Amino acid sequence: MKHVDSFRTARWIRLINLLLQAVLFLTLFGGLNYLALNNSWRFDLTKSRRHSLSAETESYLKRLEQPVRIVVTFTDDAENHEVAQAFRDLTGLMREYSYSSRNNATAQITVTFLDVYQRRKEAEELGIEQPNAVVVISGERRRTVTIEELYRIKNKVTREAFRGESALTAAILDVTSTERKKIYFVQGHGELQPDDVSERGISVLRDALRQRNFDLAALDLAQLRRVPEDAALVMVIGQQGRFQRFEEELLRDYLQTRAGRVVLMLDPMRQHGLDMLLFDWGVIAYDNLIYEPASDYSSETGELLLRNFLRHPITETLINNQLPVLVGSARVISADPGAPIEDGISVQTLVVTGSSAWGETNYRMRIPPQYTPGQDLRGQLGVLVIAERTKPANNLPLSVRGGRLAVFGTSDLATNNRIINVGNLNLFLSTVNWTTDRDTQLNIPARPIERFQLTLSQEELSRLRLGLLLIVPGTAALLGLLVYWTRRN
Repeated sequence: MKHVDSFRTARWIRLINLLLQAVLFLTLFGGLNYLALNNSWRFDLTKSRRHSLSAETESYLKRLEQPVRIVVTFTDDAENHEVAQAFRDLTGLMREYSYSSRNNATAQITVTFLDVYQRRKEAEELGIEQPNAVVVISGERRRTVTIEELYRIKNKVTREAFRGESALTAAILDVTSTERKKIYFVQGHGELQPDDVSERGISVLRDALRQRNFDLAALDLAQLRRVPEDAALVMVIGQQGRFQRFEEELLRDYLQTRAGRVVLMLDPMRQHGLDMLLFDWGVIAYDNLIYEPASDYSSETGELLLRNFLRHPITETLINNQLPVLVGSARVISADPGAPIEDGISVQTLVVTGSSAWGETNYRMRIPPQYTPGQDLRGQLGVLVIAERTKPANNLPLSVRGGRLAVFGTSDLATNNRIINVGNLNLFLSTVNWTTDRDTQLNIPARPIERFQLTLSQEELSRLRLGLLLIVPGTAALLGLLVYWTRRN
């Protein structure tokens, strides 16, 4: 009996020991997972830190006060290499945004990858129709980031760097901001109407601005007799009649004393009445009509094809992606050589015609247009000029926000039948972003795109194929036979 009891006791001791080991193992495993979940460490050893967000983005995400939803409509489309590459770059970046906001219980970032064609109902519920874009949503505010904003292009063709983090962080800050910048459309002079859905309306432009988190309102200077205090930008699009003297003074005061932002789209063959305002900012709008005989700079139906751009945040995407701007009739806009320069105003001509174009001053006469030397301007004529106050007036030793003015020689590029052109929409929205300070780049470096290319001759490729198919498996089989033979003996 004692012998039997001793074996039974030993079995019970062994069973309890196994149970205790299992309990201790599960406890250790659970404890390690708990520590890893709440006190994790991650190390990004890649050269360009591809798997980490910048310290600036991290600090912004920690201070978020409301949740953000990011909807990515890119798909892993094997037929389109650029879209597939953007999908892969965004996949890793979205993972980092979600991870960085995980400890913020009230303002987490959730990411959804959505195919707008296969999941049509869900896309319609979210109000998203555009493929190959990133839509950042917070409450009622949203902003769309396109593929052109995600990359820096070199030599107009090659993607040099991925700047998705800078673009997305700026979009997140924009939609979570408590203030929405307000754009006022001046009315009362026959301007184009944001609610007009006809070809000559600007309803498409209106929707694009609202989609980018702008508030829009009408402004009748003759009735209100002031520019509202909350005006982030004042726009004059295609006026037909002259501004009254006091209306011009209101806009001049807004630009001068309040560092205002104004976009003027002045159609040809119309008197605008803003000559003094333009003179103050070193810009002149000529009373002429541009003709372009070169086929490279005009369409089959006679519209201007604008392809020459000065590099600037407004035109960078147009240059990198070789996007032309299509417009109908336009007048010449240029820097005014007679304007004062001591006020610290920088004037740049960003968009010009081809070198064979001329500005016809006798456009009112019913005769075929013809260049007249000494009377008509000729060469690369300006269509978009911007002016910015780079320092305070009177050389004050202060750093203050300066005014910005953008003057187009046409409003045609913004109409519903033109704005659908990618170049037109990009130029207009980039101008709006510049005037409202949305062009300010965050201090987030772009991530270089690393490319590796392996070039093999036909002989080297045959050797590689032979090595992978025969030598490597044969060596493993030989080692296996050797081990077998050694153990057998």
